[in-house]
Amino acid sequence: MFIVKKTLYFTEWLDSLKDRQAQKKVAARIFRLEYGLLGDVKYFRGIGELKINHGPGYRVYFFKQGKEIILLLNGGDKSTQQKDIEKALQLVKEIKNGNY
Repeated sequence: MFIVKKTLYFTEWLDSLKDRQAQKKVAARIFRLEYGLLGDVKYFRGIGELKINHGPGYRVYFFKQGKEIILLLNGGDKSTQQKDIEKALQLVKEIKNGNY
């Protein structure tokens, strides 16, 4: 099992989704994360990308701290993927430096 924490950026992104079905799918994916069920994940440059197969192809970016904590950094969709990855990497850097 994992303890899942969320950044403000992630919470704001999730709250801003107009597609309520997408919000439910993301919430269900987070629920599965808490039980250690990562599912379809791509790792790169120290972060993980969860793919949610709904709508425009939603993505959730996360960072594992130790063996127990997954920190949800931010989210987006296929159209904003590169910008979202850069933001996630910036957040990881801030977290590691103690600035977040």
